[in-house]
Amino acid sequence: MDSPSTAATTTAATDRLDVWRDLIRDNFVALDIHADRHADFAGSVRCGGLGHLKVASVSSEPQGCSRTPGLARRDDDVYLQVGLIAAGGARVTQDGREAVLHPGDFAVYETDRPFHWGLHGEWELLVFTWPRASIALDPAASQQLTARRLSGGTGLGAIVGRVLRDLVAGPPELSPAGGVRLASEVAELVATVAGEQVRPAEPTRSADDLLRRIDAYIVEHLADPDLGPAGIAAAHFVSTRHLHRLFAHRGGTVSQQIQRLRLERCRRDLFDPRSAARSITDVSRRWGFADLATFSRAFRAAYGMSPSDWRAGRPG
Repeated sequence: MDSPSTAATTTAATDRLDVWRDLIRDNFVALDIHADRHADFAGSVRCGGLGHLKVASVSSEPQGCSRTPGLARRDDDVYLQVGLIAAGGARVTQDGREAVLHPGDFAVYETDRPFHWGLHGEWELLVFTWPRASIALDPAASQQLTARRLSGGTGLGAIVGRVLRDLVAGPPELSPAGGVRLASEVAELVATVAGEQVRPAEPTRSADDLLRRIDAYIVEHLADPDLGPAGIAAAHFVSTRHLHRLFAHRGGTVSQQIQRLRLERCRRDLFDPRSAARSITDVSRRWGFADLATFSRAFRAAYGMSPSDWRAGRPG
């Protein structure tokens, strides 16, 4: 039987500010925290996980939490995080933007750049943490999504907000493969909600038609290890610069699109019992990966587990 992918929930609490800083650093990233030393201090962190997604509930007194440039530079691990206000209020700043959040609202931020949270009242913040490498967004595109108020009260934001709250309140018991899949899908939902706040100018109809032809071409030639921007641009009689501009409207790059599709095809084949006789090397080469090491690194970065672990987690 597969072991569940849901991590055991742990809870820690303290009434000391210095211990609180260590508690936050050990569970998330190092932050410079300022709170009123004259007030009675209390703080608690409850953490669990689902696949490569870490979920947590953090509550404490009014305070400011800063990720300074120095702290960001010293940390090799990079995460994309979402903070959802469950109680109290907050103000989050990053990348030149500021968002004021009320209960139910949430915002995206990333740990490789400075950010600041100002937390007010008796607050509770639900924090969702993904390894940045598992998020299929170009860095320039994801920087456009940070520190924007995403309302949890209406539309898609309300649906995604309920999903996020439910993941903290009662994460489902899933197989390792199911946990990775759900963690990735939740990240895509959050990116969709944030992307709707940005929504760049739509390409012209002719550009849209060209993109559809390029998409079909990429899918048709995924097995070719030499597939890349230069060949795709030449096949469609456009410059590589123009090709990159077209994909920038989607918040990604041509190379990321190729790798994402290749990884999805490999993940599907490794999950399919009909491909059980194929080695992992054969599956990766079938979809254009030149060597197993490169494929394995990309697969782990995207899904939080090795290809062999994914295959072993396939239901019977």
